[in-house]
Amino acid sequence: MDPENHSPHKSKSGYLSNIIDQVKTNLVFRSKWAELNGAMGDLGTFIPIVLALTLANDLNLGTTLIFTGVYNIVTGAIYGVPMPVQPMKAIAAAAISGSDFGVPEIMASGILTGGVLLVLGITGLMQLVYKIIPLSVVRGIQLAQGLSFALTAVKYIRKIQDFSKSKAKGDRPWLGLDGLVLAIICACFIIVISGAGEEEQSGERETAGVLGDEEIRPRKRRVRKIIFSIPSAFIIFLFGVVFAFIRRPKVLEEIRFGPSSFQVVKMSKRAWKEGFIKGTIPQLPLSVLNSVIGVCKLSSDLFPGRDFSATSLSVTVGLMNVIGCWFGAMPSCHGAGGLAGQYKFGGRSGGCVALLGTAKLVLGLVLGTSLVKILDQFPVGILGVLLLFAGIELAMASRDMNSKEESFVMLICTTVSLVGSSAALGFLSGMIVHVLIRLRNLSKINPVVP
Repeated sequence: MDPENHSPHKSKSGYLSNIIDQVKTNLVFRSKWAELNGAMGDLGTFIPIVLALTLANDLNLGTTLIFTGVYNIVTGAIYGVPMPVQPMKAIAAAAISGSDFGVPEIMASGILTGGVLLVLGITGLMQLVYKIIPLSVVRGIQLAQGLSFALTAVKYIRKIQDFSKSKAKGDRPWLGLDGLVLAIICACFIIVISGAGEEEQSGERETAGVLGDEEIRPRKRRVRKIIFSIPSAFIIFLFGVVFAFIRRPKVLEEIRFGPSSFQVVKMSKRAWKEGFIKGTIPQLPLSVLNSVIGVCKLSSDLFPGRDFSATSLSVTVGLMNVIGCWFGAMPSCHGAGGLAGQYKFGGRSGGCVALLGTAKLVLGLVLGTSLVKILDQFPVGILGVLLLFAGIELAMASRDMNSKEESFVMLICTTVSLVGSSAALGFLSGMIVHVLIRLRNLSKINPVVP
């Protein structure tokens, strides 16, 4: 045995080299246009919530873009899949609906939520929870979240939105740069390009194999390949940006270049108390079920062989908020809906979200908070279309329920979650029904003999 080949210095060097190689592999694009297109898949959720918090609660948009951009780049490098960075929706809902829930309360609730998730991850309790929860209950939560996204998307498309008050202001007109016709055209364009997703394209390949090359002209196949490679979501987003400038030409005069100044948020005892009661308590069940458990299940479905532990996801969500919220960055988490949306539009690698993170970072450093002037004019109907397809993709994850019992538990969980507007209540109902069915089946297997 050569001692030179087994020195501690070389072992450390080899370990560091392996990490660097793994990061490079995780950030490599599978397809440049597809990854770029996939980066747009989560904007239907991200932009409306961030815009609402900025307009209604004076959230520092520049700081949020910088921190979430860094989160995107880091998670892309770590996981190697389009792991999303989304707003914490329960905290955002509490902030938008309550006038006494300002930036200090938002940040306090984010820090507390992140702290709890960090502890659950480090202690291994989150992994234990992941193993205990049955798949039918997880699918119920995912179906409820997907349908909730889809219903919200339809509201964005049909109604004029006032994000500063989280209210609809009336029916959307048919014509105009943010009209129903524009939204319908965008939806049809995505359907023509993407269809139902990967399954249709794989079906086309199977058909080609059955019929033979002589039955399907090479030129026709090339044309279809070009059509399928068009980055539909990216093109639609660019049109939205152009329409935003057309709707308000003076927006360029209102832009101020330069990043927002970083400041530590001061939080009083009242802010910690209100943040915990109104933000952390309703957010925790959603973060555990959708941001950690749901993402673990969905990632194993979409990326076979790339399973991630609930421990690592819980730790990354915890660290994001324990660090960023002190400086005024929006409370963030992973989300099954964002993962489904980015996958729907072509995201397959960590490079997808790293690209999105780089764009956020640049915009945060160059435009800062003044970017809100542009986002406020962005056609909401287009955001609704992107959110609609993300929601449908997430809901479709529930199609693997093969037995009637599994489907029954899933639908109970989904119904209670949607009607009660609470993932925690739906989860509790689903678990109770699952246990009752298991007990009933045990009594059938082992009948009591008189």
